[in-house]
Amino acid sequence: MSEGLEPTLREMGERGDIIRTMQKALRAEGAERDPMSFAIHDAAPATPIVGRVIDKHLSDELGEELTLVVDGIDGRTHHVAGMDAARVAEARIGSIVEIGPPDGTGRPSDRAIVGIAEEGVYRLSRHLEQARFEGRVPGGDYDGFVASHVRRLEALRRAGIVERIDADQWRIPDDFTTRAAAHDAGRGDRANIRVLSTFDLDRQIGADGATWLDRRLVGGVVSDLVPAGFGEQVREAMERRWDRLIEQGDAVRRPDGRVSYRRNLLATLQEREVARIGADLAATKHMQFRGAADGETVSGTFTGTAQLSSGKFAIVEKSHEFTLVPWRPVIERRLGQEVTGIMQGASVSWQLGRNRGLEL
Repeated sequence: MSEGLEPTLREMGERGDIIRTMQKALRAEGAERDPMSFAIHDAAPATPIVGRVIDKHLSDELGEELTLVVDGIDGRTHHVAGMDAARVAEARIGSIVEIGPPDGTGRPSDRAIVGIAEEGVYRLSRHLEQARFEGRVPGGDYDGFVASHVRRLEALRRAGIVERIDADQWRIPDDFTTRAAAHDAGRGDRANIRVLSTFDLDRQIGADGATWLDRRLVGGVVSDLVPAGFGEQVREAMERRWDRLIEQGDAVRRPDGRVSYRRNLLATLQEREVARIGADLAATKHMQFRGAADGETVSGTFTGTAQLSSGKFAIVEKSHEFTLVPWRPVIERRLGQEVTGIMQGASVSWQLGRNRGLEL
């Protein structure tokens, strides 16, 4: 056997294993797809993939990377390997997700390093001094805050992007942020993944909240739905959701067949669901639920989360009452701590420091 043939045969064998895994996942869902429609991605896809997660398993023995199999609205079934396990923790089987290319804006920590560097040299001591002077680090852990940047520099040093001069100084290239972002993309661990809904299509159809289907209906875009596979299922689900909204008085079908929605439909549905879930939680927590109005400042202890059809919500408790407000990744590490945010329509602006650039 020639030296060039063995790798080719090995690659063909691995591809065959992947195809069988994808077929098995589809059969478990009661579906069949032409293997010619399969798309196998070794890294982050160049264009966003939207679809339903039908399989999720380890990519490596260390448990640091996961593989997702996604039945896409584009009529294709996608196998995306090498996903960061932490990023896909909430992408359960049946969830609707979007997997896209790496974030080209880079990490906030990289931009902070560039902001501190002078004449191409980053100094740990100067960063620490600056952080203490500004007083913007949540919790006041200045040493830990700066140490996280040093850990990032160590990782980039091993990749040959920066040079460690001594314990306090690092040489930073002019194109630092570009090369750092390219490094992340090359490792395949910077793929953007968003969980669009943890509710499957059937649960969304009957939900009282603002679902992913509702957002698509209001947006009016259907051109990305291929009339086959999951794309066709989404089209059918949207029509059934139309009927549901009409039935509950949130939409009307006009004589020309088009559907009109009540004003502020998404906000109305979200408020309705939050009120119901709040009442249910109040009965189990033995605390009073209080809704938050637009423009209101919400403060208290972040004690947990609740997954609604409208999205993920943070539970904020204060005295003998609690509030449900939209969750954002920025408060993930604040569990059990005091948080403050300002309600802005159906969203919230979390105030964790005067400069959001401090987020890591």
